[in-house]
Amino acid sequence: MSCYHPVVIGSLHVPGNLFLAPVAGYTDRAFRALCVEQGADFTCTELISAEALIRNGVKAEPLIRRADTEERYAIQLFGADPQVMYQATALLAPYHPEVVDINCGCPVPKVVKTGAGSALMRQPALLGRIVEAVVRASRDHLQSVPVTVKMRSGWDRASINYYLCARIAVEAGAALVSLHARTRAQGYTGKSDWSHISDLVSRLAVPVAGSGDLFSPEDAEAMLRETGCAGVLFARGALGNPFIFCTARSLLLTGSYTPPEATERLQIGLRHLHLLARDWGEKTACLEMRKHFCAYTKGIPGGALLRNKLVHAETIAEYCTLCRNAEDPV
Repeated sequence: MSCYHPVVIGSLHVPGNLFLAPVAGYTDRAFRALCVEQGADFTCTELISAEALIRNGVKAEPLIRRADTEERYAIQLFGADPQVMYQATALLAPYHPEVVDINCGCPVPKVVKTGAGSALMRQPALLGRIVEAVVRASRDHLQSVPVTVKMRSGWDRASINYYLCARIAVEAGAALVSLHARTRAQGYTGKSDWSHISDLVSRLAVPVAGSGDLFSPEDAEAMLRETGCAGVLFARGALGNPFIFCTARSLLLTGSYTPPEATERLQIGLRHLHLLARDWGEKTACLEMRKHFCAYTKGIPGGALLRNKLVHAETIAEYCTLCRNAEDPV
């Protein structure tokens, strides 16, 4: 039986199980559009502050809007106050997301110090009240779209409590739990413990999506087979590599895949740049694409030299010229 299959999230039917995880500063709608074009079955915005959304929704609007290619997507919120999370969820109505996701896993200090993100795993009862508030807001304002939760294994090695937190979240109404199998103390270092994902799969009545150390199609296949999770969430493995969705799907369905050529990677990078410019203007897009092109050029012939030039590019024309010269060296 193929590891590639549909996933049911509450009332939502997703045709496949290759998901794009929210990644702060990277999963803007331009990048999400590319991931969908390359085969992502479900996507999610980067994390949005519930407090900031209430104070200045106009500023957050570009981060929340659906990409042109997205048939289904989630908006992810973070916050530590159930009432604020309720109010922020209600404000999502004009965007018609198919899912509202709650961030209970971000390890970044500026998020954690507010009591949100992975800090919620230190207060499971509060986590439950937040899920209940968002579920209620979804029912009251969003036609009861499913609510999901993304969390980590625990705060640190001495407090591995993913099952307790996941159980409380599901009892409060969560329709799916995504588990990044690292602790907050690990950040993005060390190795993720996929046995935590397997354990959660065996104990929850709702689907579980797995995250952590997914950098290749083979990694996705291994996680699906080893843990039995319903789907996989590509995070850092998708950066500069939206092709990971089509290559993973090919591997799961046919047993093989063809990696993208360097030229194709550069062409997709330039398309990303043009999509960003449409949303943010050329100047901002060119600055943002410096970090993205560091990922797009990773591992390609002459990549280091090209990166050194691209990080100084200030216009779309400069990016295009540099990439064209890299494709057709004199």
